[in-house]
Amino acid sequence: VEVSKGKLVSTESTSSSDSSETATNNIATSSDTNIADVKILVDNSVEIVETETVTDMSEAEIDKSEQSPTNVDGLAQPMDVSQDPSIYHIKWVVYDKSRCAIITQNSNGPCPLLAIVNVLLLRGKLSLPEGCEMISAEQLLEYLADLLISLTPDSGNSLPDFQHNMNDAISILPKLQTGLDVNVKFTGVKDFEYTPECIIFDLLNISLYHGWLVDPQLEDTVVAVNSMSYNQLVDSIITNRSAEDSVKVSQALVAQQFLEESASQLTYHGLCELNTVMKEGQLAVFFRNNHFSTLCGQGAGLYLLVTDQGFLQQLDTVWETLENIEGDTEFVDHQFNPAQPEAEAGAAGTSSDQDHLLARTLQREDEAHRDKDREWQHFKEKHLGDTEGLTDEQLAARLQEAENVAAEEERQEVEGAGRSREEGAGQSIGPRSQKDKKCTIL
Repeated sequence: VEVSKGKLVSTESTSSSDSSETATNNIATSSDTNIADVKILVDNSVEIVETETVTDMSEAEIDKSEQSPTNVDGLAQPMDVSQDPSIYHIKWVVYDKSRCAIITQNSNGPCPLLAIVNVLLLRGKLSLPEGCEMISAEQLLEYLADLLISLTPDSGNSLPDFQHNMNDAISILPKLQTGLDVNVKFTGVKDFEYTPECIIFDLLNISLYHGWLVDPQLEDTVVAVNSMSYNQLVDSIITNRSAEDSVKVSQALVAQQFLEESASQLTYHGLCELNTVMKEGQLAVFFRNNHFSTLCGQGAGLYLLVTDQGFLQQLDTVWETLENIEGDTEFVDHQFNPAQPEAEAGAAGTSSDQDHLLARTLQREDEAHRDKDREWQHFKEKHLGDTEGLTDEQLAARLQEAENVAAEEERQEVEGAGRSREEGAGQSIGPRSQKDKKCTIL
């Protein structure tokens, strides 16, 4: 405790009883200032109870004190959100027959803070004042710190270990706003390389999952990837790609192909494992593409919490399905039924409606691309047969042959149609030259 020019500045005492005695002596010498009453608490911290307002403050100090914002009952104060990305909008939704708040995200990024806080809000471990519309990252970190401090060790942890883990968790809280250092392993949805950042999930009893797994039926890939983490696998590829051992070079190429083909960081084998591991009504944090999302298991499906700020006014849009690796999702409401966007129901076109319509348009375009891919696959199966093992020249020759066959079939259809019309009408209608009837497929 320092006394300087009649002002009392308190700092938390974390030292031994000698420090508390020194603080007590300092407080005793300042008792004549009549500014505040100071009490030494049991945990050696200092509590200041204001009893009297200083009347000889300068005008500049008065103006400064009047301009400084205050926080009442934890409510976030009006701020310029566009200028501060650490201010988040709050959306009120229904979950498990209760009304609760979720934090939305105004820009793309990892932000594990939102995923963790939203799990705790949906579980009821955290709550925000009714009517709260915005909140800062600093306030969210304070809520998390208070929750961590209130925890008690379970029977499986000794007190020293628990306190050590608690200190580690508190020290990494600021990192939650920017991103955590997590390193996935391709052997299981729960498998991550242990880092100090993972301790916060253990203390809060929140499962951290991913879906980037190797299919065990791909034996060559299993051998190439082995039990390595992502960082280890990348290092191995770089090292072995130029090795003299042909086996190592082959494994490096197989591992690199796996990373390229699963660039979305989700495989169907991983999706199946997630469905197996997630229990009914379980809430967890899902890591994919360097982004943390809130995951829920409901019925036979998996759902991700919609936290995009563009859906802030779409109260019926709460979750989106996670049922394939292509990103083809469907929005659902709090009862996990298909959501009806307000824009489609005839509501006025707001910015959030336009965002939703844009998302729908992009989704339809993706579906059209997939339809074209399916048509091409059908064409290959019908006309090309098995193309595995063919060189580029052989594949090109077979494609040309298929095009010639298709052109000949179409020419015969055109000639047949022309003859039928000639026989029925008695005379030709329109051009009947061979040149006009010829069709070529590019």
